[in-house]
Amino acid sequence: MNVPPHPHIGLQTVSWLFTGEVEHRDSTGVHAMVRPGEFNLMTAGRGISHSEVSTPETEILHGVQMWVALPADSKDVEPGFEHYVPEPVRGEGWEARVFVGSLLGESSPVRTFTPLLGAELLLDAESALVLDLDPTYEHGLLLDAGTLTVGDEDVEPGEMLYLGTGHHRITLSAGQAVRLVLIGGPPFGEQILMWWNFVGRTQEEVVAAREEWQQALYRDGQLVDDSTRVVPGRFGVVPDQHLPPIPAPVMPGVRLRPRS
Repeated sequence: MNVPPHPHIGLQTVSWLFTGEVEHRDSTGVHAMVRPGEFNLMTAGRGISHSEVSTPETEILHGVQMWVALPADSKDVEPGFEHYVPEPVRGEGWEARVFVGSLLGESSPVRTFTPLLGAELLLDAESALVLDLDPTYEHGLLLDAGTLTVGDEDVEPGEMLYLGTGHHRITLSAGQAVRLVLIGGPPFGEQILMWWNFVGRTQEEVVAAREEWQQALYRDGQLVDDSTRVVPGRFGVVPDQHLPPIPAPVMPGVRLRPRS
């Protein structure tokens, strides 16, 4: 991974690695390492920029990165960053790390702006795990490795099984040893616009964010790196990162379509 400084608004980014290591730098001044078993949550809010560069020792970078849309009343919060190392919870034939929300008697202290659940689950071959779920939540089970059956549904590696609301309890049954990520939360209930690295509510909001990012990137028509940028704007400057920031792509010539 070699991603120079780029902007975000209206979201939180979730990083959870299985293998490899990434150096994170952002415009709030945070410098952190993203490692397996260590949870990193960046809040963009009204605007942030960051870079993500894997370490020279990393030969295989493997994990998940997810976006969390901020609700309308929190979309312009101050940017920030949280790092949390969840303690593993173990039972017969299984292990869990709860990085967001609560599960299996464990709760994460990480702040989110809507109720959420996120956990890595490991199951030994030919083992089973019964999970009690909040029935007001939707859930997704992303299978990374192994063979898995959830109730009467078979899940293949790389697939996500979606479970709508109303589930109080599920049984996970492993054939081959399983690694999966469980996510969940109540239905969001708001329409959003997603374009490039931005989550907004209106076309005008997204266009304005793009224009402000572009205006901060150039001096005398030339792209500048973050160490010499003189007009940081709402997205700030990523300290000690000399990779030139990424210009935004051209906006499409049509209205963006909202999604629920």
